[in-house]
Parts: sequence; structure tokens; C-alpha cells
Amino acid sequence: MSDETPICSAKGCRAEAVWVLAWNNPKLHTPERRKTWLACEEHREHLSQFLGVRGFLKDVVLLKEWEETR
Repeated sequence: MSDETPICSAKGCRAEAVWVLAWNNPKLHTPERRKTWLACEEHREHLSQFLGVRGFLKDVVLLKEWEETR
């Protein structure tokens, strides 16, 4: 991994990110705003559930695809 390698957002994880979890807190953000967390394969489901139960999760996309659309 290089210094530019995206790292998983899970606490304490240093694994390379593979997924982008796009989310929005409707109490703080306008509807079109997307904040992002990065996730490795191991933490994608856990982070998705964390955001999902709060109603924040909007999309889960492969990092490679996310970068291609930006």
C-alpha cells in the first residue's frame, strides 16, 4: 500500500478500501449531499448496517466505479 491507497473507515482497520458507502444525515445535510465512508471487504456489511439503521445510507458502490464517475 502507498500513502495514497484509500484505507477502510472502520475504527482501527488499516486495510485497503474497496467500497464507497455514500450517506447523508437529513438533519444536517441537504438531500443531494453525499458524505462518504470507505470500506474493505470485511467491514462493508458492518458499516452499511450502522448507517442503514439510522436511515443515512444512500448507496454502496465499488471504489473503482465511484472514482470513474467523479
